[in-house]
Amino acid sequence: MLNLEGRVALVTGAAQGIGRAIASALKEAGATVALADIDADGLAVAVRDLEADSVVVDLGDRAAVHEAVGRIAASNGGLDILINAAGGTRGQAGRPIAEIDEAAWRMIFEANVDSAFWLAQAAAPLMRARGGGRIVAIASGAGLRPSLTGIQSYTAAKHALVGLVKQLSQELGPDGITVNAVAPGFVRSNPTTERQWEAMGEDGQRRLIESIHTRRLGTAEDIAAAALFLASDQASWISGQILSVDGGRS
Repeated sequence: MLNLEGRVALVTGAAQGIGRAIASALKEAGATVALADIDADGLAVAVRDLEADSVVVDLGDRAAVHEAVGRIAASNGGLDILINAAGGTRGQAGRPIAEIDEAAWRMIFEANVDSAFWLAQAAAPLMRARGGGRIVAIASGAGLRPSLTGIQSYTAAKHALVGLVKQLSQELGPDGITVNAVAPGFVRSNPTTERQWEAMGEDGQRRLIESIHTRRLGTAEDIAAAALFLASDQASWISGQILSVDGGRS
């Protein structure tokens, strides 16, 4: 089992789904874990179950992110690991390009790209002060090819996140900070993905599963296992990589 005792980890998007599974895996590995999410009610449940520090924050707000990361680091003695699992489709569904307005487009980028940059900007000096660290972004298969959601901004944002990970890896690597991403396949981990699954219908669900080499959908725990490895010492010479965790579909 990977040992992260003595490490302080911040997990965003931790109120449910993949983020919460990652937080649980980090805690089980011995890390001190702090949780962040915009969903105050969901976060309260996760905090109760995991007995973790927490902060409610809109990650698209640069000032709020810097304040939140600083507070978490101050109350826990530093920061070693950042797992950015926040993002997603923000309740949007696929629509023709003619129907997309500026607000809908920007909302997805704020949640998936802006947030990742502000978090890295805030976390990097704290990690540098401790001699290094790990940043892991939860990207998506939609960052490597067209998205099953049909949401143009989501696909574009996840592609941008992949590029950001590679750029941050180059910039932060000399400070001992590795930056990687996990690109999950389709995982039924929250109400949004449940709606997407139901919208596929039986034929669509069957076709999706048949396109996966392992012939099963992934779980939040599958994604958490990959993130945990990238956050560990065993991954100290892995950086700038996008790890597809999708049962072989890619």
